[in-house]
Amino acid sequence: MTIQILLLLAGLALLIISAEGLVGGATSLARRFNISDLTIGLTVVAFGTSAPELVVNLIASSSDHQDIVFGNILGSNNFNLYIILGIAGLILPLKVHISTVWREIPMSLVALVIFFFMVNIPSAGGGRMLGRTDGLILLALFVSLQYYIFHQIKNLEREPSEHKNPGPLYRTIGFIVLGLAGLVIGGRLVVTNAVFIAKAMGVSEKVIGLTIIADGTSLPELATSLVAAFRKNPDIAVGNVVGSNIFNILLIGGLVSVVRPVAYNPVFNTDFYILAAGTVLLFITMFTSQRHKLDRWEAGLLLAVYVGYTTWLIMKEV
Repeated sequence: MTIQILLLLAGLALLIISAEGLVGGATSLARRFNISDLTIGLTVVAFGTSAPELVVNLIASSSDHQDIVFGNILGSNNFNLYIILGIAGLILPLKVHISTVWREIPMSLVALVIFFFMVNIPSAGGGRMLGRTDGLILLALFVSLQYYIFHQIKNLEREPSEHKNPGPLYRTIGFIVLGLAGLVIGGRLVVTNAVFIAKAMGVSEKVIGLTIIADGTSLPELATSLVAAFRKNPDIAVGNVVGSNIFNILLIGGLVSVVRPVAYNPVFNTDFYILAAGTVLLFITMFTSQRHKLDRWEAGLLLAVYVGYTTWLIMKEV
């Protein structure tokens, strides 16, 4: 099993490196068309940090490992909310912009509630699943949200940004092609070896998806938010987490189910509740102590909740 663990870690590393390459190539290509840095950040970079989750879920779904799909989406969102905000908040108390408090955080909760009811309403055949119609609705909501965001920032883009030389076109295309290829190879390594490890250890694919795979594919978001905290950019640290959670549900959940409907296991309802409780807790912390700020003790509370939740999750399998 040692070889499979090393291959799993190699797959996670390849996912992250490939996502970076894809973002670099796509950013360079966008700049050739004089697209602003703000727009690039909201599209290319946002997609790049969620690319590992997307590829892993597409491969898991096509390989009939549905529990990994839901485990990865819910596990990544819980990791983002509890661990990333917890660590970032300990580094720097996070002052949150009022628009994030009243728009993005409630939006993430609404997306979660819609997702929850979609998978818990029995289908015509009696089972529970995320079907193609559900996926199309999620994608429509994602497109509407992106339109709303671009409408909000339109007035900020008075003039095109000054960009550095994007470099030779062949290098740009090379980064994109190699990045995409690396994502596919890395995703297959992660899914194949995670399933092998789960069977060897006698634990469910659900737990592997909620922990190892989810935590590993969330490393790009972790790096982004920690760098933002160290640089005293709390809006980026919080916005990255909240935005990624919306992205994971609407775009990734939508795309995966449109490609192939995914059967849902009701045991994931508890993980839905944990994520919903964390989102509500984050909203409440915006009005305790210092308004619109996640203080260190509140960040510590998020970390403590996640440790307790993960311990409980693992103990159930033992």
